Amino acid sequence: MSLLAWSVISVASLILFWGLAVAALVGLGRREDARALARFIPDCVLLFRALIGEADVARWRKLVLLGVVAYLVMPIDFIPDFIPVAGQLDDAVVVLLGLRVVLHGANRELLAAHWSGPPESLAVLELFDFGRDRTTRDAS
Repeated sequence: MSLLAWSVISVASLILFWGLAVAALVGLGRREDARALARFIPDCVLLFRALIGEADVARWRKLVLLGVVAYLVMPIDFIPDFIPVAGQLDDAVVVLLGLRVVLHGANRELLAAHWSGPPESLAVLELFDFGRDRTTRDAS
């Protein structure tokens, strides 16, 4: 199987997992957690906007953020938006991959200062740094 096929399968699996997680939270009566998970992308967009204007974020990382924002506003997606759930979830995957790049250049305080979502979502967001201590890294 080609790298592209494996990538598509991986992204599709992540999308399916995210959708099932939101549905499971709703089914378990944890609507507040489901709402936080569903609002994750809008909160990330606000974070992107703030980080683009931040002087402590390297220019090339800002370009990655701009590329993610450009993808989100383009009418052409990997999975068309008219497909229920999956159409929006491909946007989530692109946002998370873009965030992964930027998180390596932002310290914890900078991220927390610009995060508009609930603290629990910020904790999930910090997991994308794979447990490395971001407080000691520079903003390159």
